[in-house]
Amino acid sequence: MYNCCRYYGLQGLDEHAGDAAFSVELNHFTFGPGCLREAGSHARALGMRRVALFTDKTVRDLPYVTTVKQSLNAAGCDVEIYWDCEVEPTDRSFKAAAKFALGGAFDGIVSVGGGSVIDTAKAANLYASYPDDFLAYVNAPLGQGKVVPGALKPHIACPTTCGTGSEVTGIAIFDLIEQQCKTGILSRYLLPSRALVDPEVTHTLAPAVIAANGFDALSHALESYTARAHSAKAKTYDGFDGAKRPMNQGANLWSDMGAREALRLIGQHFVAAVNDRDDQDSRAAIMYAALIAGMTFSNAGCHLPHGMSYAVSGLVRDFKPPQGYPQDAPMVPHGMSVMLNAPSVYRFTGDAVPERHLEAARFLGADTTTAGLADAGEVVAKKLIEMMRAVNFPNGLEGVGYSTVDAATLADRAFPQQRVIKNAPKEVSKASLQALFESAMRYW
Repeated sequence: MYNCCRYYGLQGLDEHAGDAAFSVELNHFTFGPGCLREAGSHARALGMRRVALFTDKTVRDLPYVTTVKQSLNAAGCDVEIYWDCEVEPTDRSFKAAAKFALGGAFDGIVSVGGGSVIDTAKAANLYASYPDDFLAYVNAPLGQGKVVPGALKPHIACPTTCGTGSEVTGIAIFDLIEQQCKTGILSRYLLPSRALVDPEVTHTLAPAVIAANGFDALSHALESYTARAHSAKAKTYDGFDGAKRPMNQGANLWSDMGAREALRLIGQHFVAAVNDRDDQDSRAAIMYAALIAGMTFSNAGCHLPHGMSYAVSGLVRDFKPPQGYPQDAPMVPHGMSVMLNAPSVYRFTGDAVPERHLEAARFLGADTTTAGLADAGEVVAKKLIEMMRAVNFPNGLEGVGYSTVDAATLADRAFPQQRVIKNAPKEVSKASLQALFESAMRYW
């Protein structure tokens, strides 16, 4: 029998009842300058007539909302704008958006904004289509993990940032206020019907936003590439009922392809995209890498850096991000909360899949000619730290207000994120999570 585990370098996980097959879930996307002007054409093709356009109070004043709205109007659509989406959305803001969507008799959704806006539109579409208790569809154990009953209204996603990949994922992430942590809703039905990815939106992004966005995209690709293989994860369904195969199924041949290209592009263009506002080619490359990485992790899944990030964001105290983000309340931007954990994580996971760690480091531009398998985790960590320093990123979790005394609490809040934690290439206990947070406090 073909040994899938061996192919993925996971010889230590030979005894399993894994899934020998994998599935790929994709939506229709368009990439290229000016493609936001196509919104009306796609809306008409999807049968939209009355449209809810979701955005936030920052993006509404940029030209992109006007461009999309004019295109929709020219196609005969009646458009009502909802601009109360929150950056780093919460269960409160999801509920408010769902109330708007439910009361508007809309037959289509358009989102113009970053991942927070797109995720809010997904949630609003879900709860307006299939009203239920809010926690019904939220990932277990924080929610009930109820299966989304069926298709939602058509949704055209128009990202204005270059990191989350939300326009090509079936995931909506938010802060669960009472639990002080992030969680999400996951379903193939949340995949937008169309994505219009226009790299010209990066022209107006502040360097700090490009940095956090780019690191988020990097993490999507790197976590997917080093995730546990689909063949090494226990099946969550019986027999050959492949319709129940989860989207975040583990590393697979298709996700590997996307991860490699996304890492290569980010390795070549990330620092220039952040530090040189005139280098529009590099910013466009990061936008495309984010698109690829989004499709990659939507089908393979992330693991520890993301699982840990939800606690970092949820427990934030006084930290306020650099210019380019809202300054009215403390916040650790998502991409920042992910990357601050990453060097610590890859030092831990390097011995599980060393070949993949070394390959990933090479894609990012690291010199691995003298590195052995035992060095794999450290090589990745050093490359990530080098990139962090090059764009003036915070020096570990201390840089956003945490200290070692917080490690146990962070581990307690992160441990319920088993959907992503179990995607790591080695077993993770609450004690090992605490140790990872401790080693993520400071890197230089």
